[in-house]
Amino acid sequence: EGGGNETTRTITPGGRVRDGRTGNDIEIYRATAAGVTGAKIRHGCANAIGGQSATIKLKYRKTANEQLFPGAPRGIKFALGENPKQSNGRAPGRVLRYPSTRLGVEAVIRRAFDEAKDWLAHQKDDLDRFANGEMVPPRRRDVRLETIAGILSGDVAIHSHCYRADEILMLLETAESYGIRVRTLQHVLEGYKVAPEIARHGAGAWGGR
Repeated sequence: EGGGNETTRTITPGGRVRDGRTGNDIEIYRATAAGVTGAKIRHGCANAIGGQSATIKLKYRKTANEQLFPGAPRGIKFALGENPKQSNGRAPGRVLRYPSTRLGVEAVIRRAFDEAKDWLAHQKDDLDRFANGEMVPPRRRDVRLETIAGILSGDVAIHSHCYRADEILMLLETAESYGIRVRTLQHVLEGYKVAPEIARHGAGAWGGR
C-alpha cells in the first residue's frame, strides 16, 4: 500500500514494518488465493540502515498483530550503493541528505555501530553503578540505538540490498570487524565475482525482487 520506505534519514532502525501493516491490502487476498501463506516484508532501500522487517501469516482483513508470525526472528534492512546515496533522487531544488558516495554509506554504517557500542557501554556502567548502591538517573530511551545494539548482539539479522562486488565486500568486512554476520544479500548482481568471500562469511544470497 506504499509507505514502506522512510526516506528522510539515512539511519532509521527505529521504524518497524509491523507498525504500518493493515489487513485490508487486496494483495493479501490475491496471494492467499494463489496458495501463499506467509511473507517476510522488508523496509525499502532508501537508507543505509533502514527499518525492521515483519514476518506475517497472510490473513485478509485481520489486524496487524493477528498477522504477525509468533516467535519469528527479528530482521532489518540495509541498503548499499545508488539508493542510500540518492543517485536517482537529485531533483532540482531538492536538499540531499548525507551520504552521497559509497564511502559515505560505509561511514554512516560504522558510525551507527560505534554509537551503539558507546550506548551499550553507558548502559553497563549505569547497571554497575546501580549494583554498587549509587542513585543512577534513568536515561532517555533510544529505540534507534537499542535496535542497532541488537544487530551487534546478533538478535537482529542484517538483510542487505546490494549490487556491486566492491560494496558487498565492504559490508561483509565491516560486519566482520564488529564481530557480526550478514544473514542475506538481496539482488547481489555482482555476487558471482565475490562468491568465495560470501560463502566464507556465511551469508545467503538471492536475486529476486
